[in-house]
Amino acid sequence: MNVWVEAARPRTLPASLAPVIVGTAAAERFIVWRAVCALVVSLSLQIAVNYANDLFDARRGVDTANRVGPRRVVASGLVTGRAMGIATTVALGVAAAAGLALAAAAGWELLVVGIAALAATLAYSGGPRPYASAGLGEVMVFLFFGLVATAGSAYVQDERLQALAVLAAIPMGALAAAILVANNLRDIETDLQGGKVTLAVRLGATRTVALYRFSIVLAFVSAVPLGIEAGTPWPLLAVVTFPLALPAWRMVRADSPPPTLIAALGATARLQLAYGCLLAVGLWISS
Repeated sequence: MNVWVEAARPRTLPASLAPVIVGTAAAERFIVWRAVCALVVSLSLQIAVNYANDLFDARRGVDTANRVGPRRVVASGLVTGRAMGIATTVALGVAAAAGLALAAAAGWELLVVGIAALAATLAYSGGPRPYASAGLGEVMVFLFFGLVATAGSAYVQDERLQALAVLAAIPMGALAAAILVANNLRDIETDLQGGKVTLAVRLGATRTVALYRFSIVLAFVSAVPLGIEAGTPWPLLAVVTFPLALPAWRMVRADSPPPTLIAALGATARLQLAYGCLLAVGLWISS
C-alpha cells in the first residue's frame, strides 16, 4: 500500500464522509458544488489530523516498537518528519481553500468555524498541551466530526441552522467517537508508556468498553427524536444497520487483544458509513 494512503488511515475515513452525507440530506436544498466542497473540507481535515498525529506522536516518542496497530510511517522511518509536515500542510491547505469557497458563498461566519477546525486538527497531538493527552480526544471528535461536520454541511446548503441537522449530528458524532474509543482502548498500554494520557488511559479498559457501548446505543436511540422532528418514521431506516453493530460490540472487550480491536475499529467505521447512508436516504425521502 502506498505509504501516504496508509498514513491517512483509510479505515477511519468514514468518520469524515458519513456526517457530510447526512448533513447534506438534512438540508432543505441541494447545491452540488457546495456538497462537494463540504466533503473535501471534512476529508482533508481528517487526513491532516491523521498525518499530524503520525508526526507529533513520533516526535514525542509515543510510537515505539511495542505499539501494536497500523504502522506509523514516521516512527518506522518510511517517511521523514519534514515530508510529513509538508503533507499535513498540504491537506490543511486543501481544506482551507474549499472552506473559503463555502464561506464566500454561504456566509463569512463560517471562517470562525473553519479556523477552530484547523486549530483543533493540529492541537489533537501537537503543541505544548495536546488535548488527546488531556482525555479530550473523544469530546472533540464528537464536536467536530459530529456536530460541526453534520450541521455545517446542512448550513452551507440552507445558510441557516435547523434542528433536524443538529439532531442528525448526534448519531454521527457518537459513532465517530466510538471509532476513536476502540482505537484508544487498543493503545492503552503503549500510550501510557509513552506519556499519552488519553481518555481510555484515564478510564481504564473496563470503563472504556462501557463508553464504547454507550456511544453505539446513543447512535441508535437518537434516531427516535430525529423521526419525531422530521414528522415521519423514515429516518428510523438507519436502525436497520443494527446487526452491523453486533460484531464490533462483541469484539470490544477489556481483554480483547490488539488485533481484535483493530478489526473492531474497521467494523465500527463500516457501521457509521452504513448508518449514515441509510439515515441520509431516510432524510431525503422525508423531505
